[in-house]
Amino acid sequence: MCGIVGYLGHRPALDVVLQGLGRLEYRGYDSAGIALLDGDGSLAVQRSAGALSNLEQRLAEDGRERFVGTAGMGHTRWATHGAPTDRNAHPHRDLSGKVAVVHNGIIENFAELRAELEADGIELSSDTDSEVVAHLVSRACAAGPAAGDLGAALGAVAARLAGAFTLVATHADHPDVIAAARRSSPLVLGVGEGETFVASDVAAFIEHTRNAVELGQDQLVTITREGYRVTDFAGTPVETKPFTVDWDLSAAEKGGHDYFMLKEIEEQPEALTNTLRGHFSGGGVVLDEQRISEQDFRDINKVFVVACGTAYHSGLLAKYAIEHWCRIPVEVELASEFRYRDPVLGRDTLVVAISQSGETADTLEAVRHARTQHARVLAISNTNGSQIPRESDAVLYTHAGPEIGVAATKTFLSQIAANYLVGLALAQARGTKYADELEHEFSELAAMPEAVRSVLDTVPRVRDLATRMCEAKAVLFLGRHVGYPVALEGALKLKELAYMHAEGFAAGELKHGPIALIEDGLPVVVQMPSVKGNSHLHAKLVSNIREIQARGARTIVIAEEGDEVVRPFADELVEIPAVPTLLQPLVSTVPLQVLAAEIARHRGFDVDKPRNLAKSVTVE
Repeated sequence: MCGIVGYLGHRPALDVVLQGLGRLEYRGYDSAGIALLDGDGSLAVQRSAGALSNLEQRLAEDGRERFVGTAGMGHTRWATHGAPTDRNAHPHRDLSGKVAVVHNGIIENFAELRAELEADGIELSSDTDSEVVAHLVSRACAAGPAAGDLGAALGAVAARLAGAFTLVATHADHPDVIAAARRSSPLVLGVGEGETFVASDVAAFIEHTRNAVELGQDQLVTITREGYRVTDFAGTPVETKPFTVDWDLSAAEKGGHDYFMLKEIEEQPEALTNTLRGHFSGGGVVLDEQRISEQDFRDINKVFVVACGTAYHSGLLAKYAIEHWCRIPVEVELASEFRYRDPVLGRDTLVVAISQSGETADTLEAVRHARTQHARVLAISNTNGSQIPRESDAVLYTHAGPEIGVAATKTFLSQIAANYLVGLALAQARGTKYADELEHEFSELAAMPEAVRSVLDTVPRVRDLATRMCEAKAVLFLGRHVGYPVALEGALKLKELAYMHAEGFAAGELKHGPIALIEDGLPVVVQMPSVKGNSHLHAKLVSNIREIQARGARTIVIAEEGDEVVRPFADELVEIPAVPTLLQPLVSTVPLQVLAAEIARHRGFDVDKPRNLAKSVTVE
């Protein structure tokens, strides 16, 4: 959500910043703007509501020749305070026009700060919480302990702010300096030859450098022509953690596909392989990071899984695996509700926090609440060095690579695999699985990338099916056992991408209300359990299908290959490889991802950038 790019180096800053903003479009935004330092004491700013193309058109109309120089910054905004208009777009400036600031996040004490500024006669020109920072930085840079030092001024202001924020500031009187600060909102530094980048995501600068530096909580970076300096807000130097980005620019390209999401669906076998790689060693399951003792891990007697959206659905699947393998109770909670209902936590409780970005605001706050209650926290994330892993006792990185499409695909399957690794790690610690049993379970999991590669053969069949479903008014999804979370995920994908009414139900609940929705021609997607692995549930689902067909529903059935029992009751049949029951979601989800994307495409919508959504939700 929102994107920031800052640059100081030897290239034309306008090109670097606009290109970087383009790489961050997937994060979701509703306005864009840039500020460039020309080196002779002036600051050139342009802003526009709407798409980045609107900003580029305005630059062309007003004259790009004003935007010269090799230092500057840009921003794509997702509106939180104030409507998505030109006046509320970033960057925001002080009264002199010399200081410019861009901001991601929410400043919770902005009303108090705004009142302070207005009492001093400063009239703000926008409706945002962000503009107060520009005026405060201007004052701090003009007088007081931080006078003449942009980095120190930003640090002093950041120390006064409440809430979550990433801030980048420039000053026309200091054309060779860019300052940035962060708290609970992502910010990463890119270090090249004679140039430095700062951005919300490494995608913004990956074309120019793969050398990066994590910015920690409540840290400030001051970038100059000579390099950079990282401190806390008070100016005390802090140790940094450089890392090398392990993917390149081509990973962010469509690779010949119609849209990123289809490319990412087809990358799922590789993503699963990367998630599992290195996590079974010496006869046991190994986490990426573990700052919790083996004894404390062994003493866990209850698990909470906290997550949002698609990650929440992966958490529902974690419950099946962990309870089955470890025989301890698991509760799955929406992260946005977790801390508000006063859950019972303690040192013998493990909270598993799942977040693709590692910065999801609701999940981060759930983690912090769990820590105050002395619970142990294990993070599952796709983003190395992000905030949630840093504040957790143990970490599993999914290593799924960049996911440009807003709707989660390969990160979802990777989260399921990581959840199952957590289940095996707990079973190992608690002794509920012997070493040979652990190895067997892991080997079945390790075979799943090939099974997913096989199910990708259904893509043409599902794309054809989508052409015949795109005019439907609504779609229902049914499942039982591990098929129920898959049904929820299928419905969510269709809502996200095609803006259709879609609902997922546990099939056993049909006669408790949802069957009233069935009408002639209504498409109902049914997740069938294995006829061999769970014949009892299979028979129940066949009965459900017959009930809805009797009321005119059109059945689209996802069933394993060789299931001849359900074939006569399927108006449309999509076959998936036969795999163990717990692992079936890894293959049965794939056709639903393709179905949602293709229905959206046929309805004329942008598959990769659905309206009103952002990839990373970094404010509550």
